[in-house]
Amino acid sequence: MHALIDIGANLTHDSFDVDRAAVLERAAAAGVGRLIVTGTSVTSSVQATELCAAHPGVLFATAGVHPHHAAEFDAHTRIALRTLLSNPAVVAVGECGLDFFRDFSPRADQRHAFAAQLEIAAETGKPMFLHQRDAHAEFLELLAPRRAELAGGVAHCFTGGPEELAAYLDLDLHIGVTGWVCDERRGAKLRAALPHIPLERLLIETDAPYLVPRDLLPQPRGRRNEPKFLAHILERVAAGMNRTADEVAAATTANAERLFRLR
Repeated sequence: MHALIDIGANLTHDSFDVDRAAVLERAAAAGVGRLIVTGTSVTSSVQATELCAAHPGVLFATAGVHPHHAAEFDAHTRIALRTLLSNPAVVAVGECGLDFFRDFSPRADQRHAFAAQLEIAAETGKPMFLHQRDAHAEFLELLAPRRAELAGGVAHCFTGGPEELAAYLDLDLHIGVTGWVCDERRGAKLRAALPHIPLERLLIETDAPYLVPRDLLPQPRGRRNEPKFLAHILERVAAGMNRTADEVAAATTANAERLFRLR
């Protein structure tokens, strides 16, 4: 049994309201002993922090504003995030970045919210939990000049190919791989990039309840992903990198502990 860390689970999602405790038990039984709960807005970041208080040493959190919610970012948001980030259980700034695929918030608002959170990360000394979709060039444009001031970060749910990967490795980012790697339709670019990810830069995550691995049999009811499936993702990632699951498990756990300074 591997001692795994799921670095990205949306445990505040209402689909977990009925059985959150059981979800954590199943995760632990599958070797997923620690999880980082993703904050995507001030509200969900507060909820994530509350979950951490109920499960000390097992749950950690991020605090941030996802590009989908960037239009809500204001002076109060900045204060709320700084307050949340002073909590030792809150280990990263984000989820933040740019999403030009969905464009749920105007792009100008997305840029503003991302720039503000880069600033907050530089001030608080906490690493970044980064989101980028269909915005690679602009994302790099905002991130690269500030990289030297930041305590590292992870390209969460990386789905790109070798070229995007090289750009992120040049910025000394960690790479978060999800069950996207199991998707026979959409995962080809990511599978091509996998062998090029240095072991010391790799992190694994479920992004539960989203991105349930498509090759899971049987598929879970309601197609809800949950942290216990990280063990399945580990196997697929290890195979794609031509390494053993033990090797990848040990490396990703050590990487998560180092990047997020987990106690």
